[in-house]
Amino acid sequence: GGIFFEHTHRLIASAVGFLTIILAIWLWRSDPRRWVRNLGAVALSAVILQGVLGGLRVTMLKDEIGIFHACLAQAFLGLLIVIALVTSKFWRTLANSVVDPRKIAPITTLVIAITLAIYVQLALGATMRHQHRDLAILDFPTANGAWIPDSSATVLARINAWRDARGLSDVTAFQIWLQMAHRFLALLIAIALVAFCVRVGKDAQGVTALKRLSVFWVALVACQITLGAWTIWSNKAADVATAHVAGGAIMLSFGVSISAICRRISHRRLDRAPYQSGSDPSDAPQHVVA
Repeated sequence: GGIFFEHTHRLIASAVGFLTIILAIWLWRSDPRRWVRNLGAVALSAVILQGVLGGLRVTMLKDEIGIFHACLAQAFLGLLIVIALVTSKFWRTLANSVVDPRKIAPITTLVIAITLAIYVQLALGATMRHQHRDLAILDFPTANGAWIPDSSATVLARINAWRDARGLSDVTAFQIWLQMAHRFLALLIAIALVAFCVRVGKDAQGVTALKRLSVFWVALVACQITLGAWTIWSNKAADVATAHVAGGAIMLSFGVSISAICRRISHRRLDRAPYQSGSDPSDAPQHVVA
């Protein structure tokens, strides 16, 4: 299915590019908020760059381009999530949320940090994926039989001899620690997400959507860690690994959405200008009682 998948990927990319052109024009013509119109322009620029990178990836066969291509795709997805959110009716209702600004500020900082960490995690995954090699570590939760792997030259020689006997590609210390960094960061993200969910339940009880999204986010990270472990246990089965990549994109989508919601609640002045005639008055910033 290689040619079929590749050609389908190109056709979908063309459709996404065409729809992004329509989106940018629609935002520029209909939305009174300049910063939202600028988001449409950025989205259009990003999809053009993404198409160029996709073409260069095919013609130059550079893994570095593939990694950048994968990372830009996730950033583009996050941008579309923001555009969809800020043009929704739900976005306007957030102006009426009653939350203490002193309590929402640390929550906002935490969720943005988690979202950035998830993006770095996706970049690490893309780097491993575009090496087009066998798994650097074949066991989980341990790594080559230890909690902290030994990557000395002697141990690597023994590991590679074992892998050669089984037709597996050789592994380097960098590849081992790249996967370990992916594991460690996953653990940190999971811990931070639990802390975030607890903090939201305590300090943002007035925002029901935020509470629900945070709970779903924690459930999602549990599923994502399970998929990551399953990817290793299945020796990187294509369907499991693909589901893991998709789960990472959904994780990022949740992070971007929750970050935008928190920013909306704590910084409503973003929408203060310009409010032209015909725009929804409920989108105007309102004072909040602590």
